[in-house]
Amino acid sequence: MVAIVIAAHGNFSESLISTARMIFGNIENVEQVTFKPGEGIENLLEKYAIITESFDDDAVLFLVDLFGGSPYNAASRFVARRNNMDIVTGVNLPMVIEVLGKRLAGGTLEDLVQTAKQAGADGIKSFRDIFARQKMANSAMEDEGDVLG
Repeated sequence: MVAIVIAAHGNFSESLISTARMIFGNIENVEQVTFKPGEGIENLLEKYAIITESFDDDAVLFLVDLFGGSPYNAASRFVARRNNMDIVTGVNLPMVIEVLGKRLAGGTLEDLVQTAKQAGADGIKSFRDIFARQKMANSAMEDEGDVLG
């Protein structure tokens, strides 16, 4: 099973895991890393090393908040030396939920990376866009009804 590290500024990673546990219950081989004020990349590298040593599996997916932020920069240094790890940025709740579901289904590291990228993007919606599409679809159905009626 691929292990997962969620790393972010402040308490965001803790909140994501706490919310995921509401849905999945106990989650094994999933850890959070909080980047706190006053810490640097070396602190994160140390946290990553300690956490990944505790995992049952060597394959690890890092889900981090910001591309170019300290959690990402440290993870990229950490992952660069290891072939069985990857990083996906822009972590959000839909991404975490879909990745955990795919992992339960036996997904590989590559599967989880693709799932994370797709779910992260698909989780972003605009109410107005959805409403406009529904309105257009309803209008098209009414127009079709006029033609058929």
